[in-house]
Amino acid sequence: MGVPTLACHCSVCQSSDPYDQRTRPSVLLSYSGRNIVIDTTPDFRGQALRARIDRLDAVLFTHGHADHIMGLDDVRPYNLKQKSAVPVYASSDTLAVLRRQFAYIFEEALPGSTPPLIELCAIDGPFNLFGMKVVPVPAMHGTQPVLGFRFGNFAYLTDFSTVPESSKALLRGLDDFILDALRYVPHPTHSNVGQSLALVEQLRPQRAWFTHICHDLGHAETNARLPGNVRLAYDGLQFEVAI
Repeated sequence: MGVPTLACHCSVCQSSDPYDQRTRPSVLLSYSGRNIVIDTTPDFRGQALRARIDRLDAVLFTHGHADHIMGLDDVRPYNLKQKSAVPVYASSDTLAVLRRQFAYIFEEALPGSTPPLIELCAIDGPFNLFGMKVVPVPAMHGTQPVLGFRFGNFAYLTDFSTVPESSKALLRGLDDFILDALRYVPHPTHSNVGQSLALVEQLRPQRAWFTHICHDLGHAETNARLPGNVRLAYDGLQFEVAI
C-alpha cells in the first residue's frame, strides 16, 4: 500500500526519515543502452521521472496484482517517443489478467485516442532479452503462482510465501538478492522477516535486500537488527551486478 499508508498515523508513517517514504516495489535494469522494468506499479510514472528513464525497452511482470501492474498505461510516452510497441513478458496467467484489466488496450482504438502499444510475450522458460539471459524463478504467493527473475548473479523475488526446492536451486551463487520481507508478523501470502532471513541463510547470497516492506518496519530501526549483509531496500537504491 506504500509508506506512508493512507489514513495511518503510526510512527513509521509519520517518520521524517526519507528512507521511510516507500513507493510500491519495482526494479529498473539498465545495460547495453537498454532499460528493462520489472512491474509497473501505480507509482510507475513518478518512479520513472525520478530515475530519469528516457527509454523503455521491455517490461517483465512478476504477477497480476494491482500494486504491480496498474501503472502500465504510463508506457504511452515511450511508445510515442520510440514509435514502437513495448514488449511485455509475463506468465500466461498474468497476461490474461492484463488483457482483462486493460481491455481498452486490446480493443479497437477510438479515433484520436492513443492507447498503450504493447506486445504480449508469454514466459515459458529462460529467454534472451537484448543479449541478457533471463531465468524465471517460480514461487507461490499464497495459492497463486508468481515469478521471480534471475539475471546473472542478481535475482529479484517479491510477493512470495513459499519457494520450491527446484527454484532454490536457481537462486544459489548470487551476489545480490532482492526478496520479499513484508513485516515481522507472519502473513498468509508473504514472507516475513524471519522467514526471509532463513532463506538468505540457506541460499547465502553475498548481499540481500528486503523489499515489499509495509509500515510495520522502520528503516533505521530494522536495519540495526539485521545481519550485516542484509538491508532494507529503499527507493532510489542502485548497485551494479554481473550479468
